[in-house]
Amino acid sequence: MEESIESAFWQEYAEADNPFAATKCRCAGYDVYGDLLDKVNWIEYLYLLFHTEAPTAQQVKLLNGLAVAIANPGPRDYSVHAAMAAGAGGSTLASALMAALAVGAGNLGGARDVYQALLVWERCGSDFSQWLPVLRHWQEQQQALPVSTWPAPEHPPGFDPNGVSCPAPVRQTLTYLADNTIAERLLWLRENRYQLEAEAGLPLAFSGVAAAAFADLGCSPQQAEMLYLLLRLPGAAAHALEQLQLGPKSFPFHRHGIDLDNDPGPAGGEAR
Repeated sequence: MEESIESAFWQEYAEADNPFAATKCRCAGYDVYGDLLDKVNWIEYLYLLFHTEAPTAQQVKLLNGLAVAIANPGPRDYSVHAAMAAGAGGSTLASALMAALAVGAGNLGGARDVYQALLVWERCGSDFSQWLPVLRHWQEQQQALPVSTWPAPEHPPGFDPNGVSCPAPVRQTLTYLADNTIAERLLWLRENRYQLEAEAGLPLAFSGVAAAAFADLGCSPQQAEMLYLLLRLPGAAAHALEQLQLGPKSFPFHRHGIDLDNDPGPAGGEAR
């Protein structure tokens, strides 16, 4: 009898001479290396892994657009900044990615912010009257919830508590993603952005756009949280690698470099 390992979406069968190596792998019934390898792109396969069904052309367009938009949040983003700091300090490459994941997991524009925003979409949908108490009384609502391992978010999810106005890249991404026949929530968000921002007293953030996109893709809050973490890693990795070469004295936020008044110099040398 052929040895196999199976999950709800993945099946693999062992090589005849090695039970620790697979000879065939199927994802949602598709032979990954026999059928999919030369027929699908990464975004299509990513969708298949999370949804266990092949995506439509519009779903591919939406997920691919979102992936491009958030692939590199840039050095101003907390998660990328953490990866850069790890690289500048000479940490291992895995440490840089773990730093990005740890910092980018939270409520401040991170993956948990997206998770919370998905919960709001599930509760409020495209009903503006349902959004009003969420935006106006978010903190009071959080105080009534059971204690969680996550700290209670201090602002409505999907909005930037430190923002002044909605940045151009966020607006451009929303405009592009909403131009899709399946982008029901994104279109509603684009049409109601000014009113939502006025009620929240805060500008829309990338996490808010991403949450609407994930909702339109049929993602659960948990799937959205995981995908947001994953899709933002490429930029963190690229910046960490660059900073590893530049070192700590050439950090983007140190405009004039770093000069130590009491630099110990090389190991074993005399202090200056």
